[in-house]
Amino acid sequence: MRHKKAIPNRGLRIADQIQRDVAELIRDLKDPRVGLVTITGVDVTPDYAHATVRFSLLVGEPAECEAALNEAAGFIRNGLFKRLQIHTVPTLHFQFDRTTERAAELNALIRQANATQAKD
Repeated sequence: MRHKKAIPNRGLRIADQIQRDVAELIRDLKDPRVGLVTITGVDVTPDYAHATVRFSLLVGEPAECEAALNEAAGFIRNGLFKRLQIHTVPTLHFQFDRTTERAAELNALIRQANATQAKD
């Protein structure tokens, strides 16, 4: 009996495909709480049962947007079924990614510190 060989980086490729497809599917949402969303990353569990989809927001309220995306997760997952050629399409969990927000805050603090230093 021959064993199926694991495909290297398959999880990464699937996460990458989910990221692209989810970004397209979100554009079809009519919910006003979903602002200008950018999918920043996707983490898929080893069994492909769950995927955490991280997003940043250019315009909109993060908590409301996160709630709206999680409410629409079933709809988005159905869209993935039609696009992905995998046996199990993961359950999606949307999570606001504060990385860009923190980067902006740090940049502001650095500018402030540099301005203060320049005065001295």
